[in-house]
Amino acid sequence: MFIRELLKQKRFTLSFEFFPPKREGNLENLFATIQELADLQPDFISVTYGAGGSTREKSLEIASRVKKEIRMEVLAHLTCVQSTKDDIARILEAFRAENIENILALRGDPPTGTEKFITPEGGFSHASDLVGFINGMDFFSIGVAGSPEGHIEAPSLEEDIKNLKRKVDAGADFIITQLFFDNSYFYRFRDRTQALGINIPILPGVFPILNYKQVERIAGLCGASIPQTLANKIEKVRDKNEEVEKYGIEYAVLQTEDLIKNSAAGIHIYSMNRSEPVQRILKELTLPRLQPSSPAGQDRL
Repeated sequence: MFIRELLKQKRFTLSFEFFPPKREGNLENLFATIQELADLQPDFISVTYGAGGSTREKSLEIASRVKKEIRMEVLAHLTCVQSTKDDIARILEAFRAENIENILALRGDPPTGTEKFITPEGGFSHASDLVGFINGMDFFSIGVAGSPEGHIEAPSLEEDIKNLKRKVDAGADFIITQLFFDNSYFYRFRDRTQALGINIPILPGVFPILNYKQVERIAGLCGASIPQTLANKIEKVRDKNEEVEKYGIEYAVLQTEDLIKNSAAGIHIYSMNRSEPVQRILKELTLPRLQPSSPAGQDRL
């Protein structure tokens, strides 16, 4: 089913993101984790795509098995990195052959060891170009990424939102945000996108902090700021992963509760290929999946 149709039908959606494991033997462990979280009845599962297409075959295999064996709707990531238009066309045909109907179209990060994105010869320079190409196939529902604090390479948030508008105008159906920890950035981002005429659903990405080094690295890569109160808590216990995880889960619950109060279209949880933290978060929440939309609350993180 097209995710754009799911978003029209439902007041609120729940989705989880997974990435292909680096080691071959861990693939079955990943499917066991996906199956555990499938029991929570997410609306779709998202599968990432390694830098430079480094996990291309695994990504396709995972997406296909999720669709066929677990019978969950799947969102397959696709990037412009190191791929010609012909390469992209072949990949999309492979997805279509597996009845994968939803694509998250991304420019992609430069491959490891390179600092800047380089347009492949015969390839695409921007995610908006990729969106337009996919849209021309008239088969897929297309999602794109949004950055509540502005993309790390963008000169300003305003310019980044203009770039987002180009992706929407090219045919994007929905937006999934990069991780953020201060909800005020998401609300500001949502308001500014609407002011620019972007009216497609925006799904906030929630990242549970599970260990100190992990969040330090990932937040650095995407430019996400960490609120001082949260930073102070995890800094004190940085070498105690269980304590960091405890605080991270507690914060994710509070953050998600606030997003629900303020009429988020859904929640997209970055699972980091683990089921237990996600289960603990959702156990503490009442999701408005069958409830009508309510006015945005005033209590914001």
